[in-house]
Amino acid sequence: MVVANAFPLVVVVGATGTGKSELSLDIADGLASQGIASEIINADAMQLYRGMDIGTAKLPLEERRGIPHHLLDVLDPTEEASVAQYQTDARHIIEQIQGNGRLPIMVGGSGLYVSSVIHDFQFPARDPEVRERLEKELELHGVGLLFQRLQSLDPAAAQSIGASNGRRIVRALEVIEITGEPFGAGLPQETTLWTPAHIFGLTAPREELVPRLNARVQQMWDSGLLDEVDSLRSGGLGVTAARAIGYAQALQQLAGSLSEAEAIEQTAALTRRYARRQVGWFKRYEQCRWLAYDDPERAQSALAVVMGENGTHGDA
Repeated sequence: MVVANAFPLVVVVGATGTGKSELSLDIADGLASQGIASEIINADAMQLYRGMDIGTAKLPLEERRGIPHHLLDVLDPTEEASVAQYQTDARHIIEQIQGNGRLPIMVGGSGLYVSSVIHDFQFPARDPEVRERLEKELELHGVGLLFQRLQSLDPAAAQSIGASNGRRIVRALEVIEITGEPFGAGLPQETTLWTPAHIFGLTAPREELVPRLNARVQQMWDSGLLDEVDSLRSGGLGVTAARAIGYAQALQQLAGSLSEAEAIEQTAALTRRYARRQVGWFKRYEQCRWLAYDDPERAQSALAVVMGENGTHGDA
């Protein structure tokens, strides 16, 4: 149940490397200067995992400016993240924050996770037998054949998911087989909001974003990603964690199947591709207000919307 007469939800989205975390903190600081306390909810799927810090650009505790953060470090790397569970957890936290008279700020770039929370969406049913059969096909034949099948059944879903995300391809095929409808029919409808919300998206020209992403990947290795992954693999990594961008390549480097240069280049290429998909996903948000990633007034612009012209929070 959405809390009545509560502060609206603030959402910060955009491609990786555009400064979402910084903007969310700046908004929180601006709200605090107006006497409004806020708390931040993570919407980056890989930041749910404990110990996966460098490769996910997770903000260290000392850089969170004393602002409470939620849904960081809530899963072991051996566990599998679930969008349905995330939806339940995030909505519960948002309602708790609102119930305490505070303003919730959701920030992250995992499109389906964001959409599942902010838009009116019910997850399709599951069928363990269908799921198990498809997962065996994935293991035996690889992601390529399953992706081709998804392309023939639901081209829009295939384009949205991408050719390398085996877990989501399996889920899409499972839903199609159960319902007899395209998976796209079960995606969140980016028109009806679950709760009043102000949505802000950070945008960057491709020619400026690509060098930032390449530098970010290099910094991951310079900051010790290989040591982080080496430590994580001793405790075991689940399918999702082991396939995360950067982590999969670091594992291959540790195994000797990729050189460091190859691992970095492959990670950079996948990161650039992922950023393109993020842009495509969030561009569908009709309610999103877009801000330039390098605009020094971006936080002030967002605050003006959130506070409203009369100095109080406005409606979405």
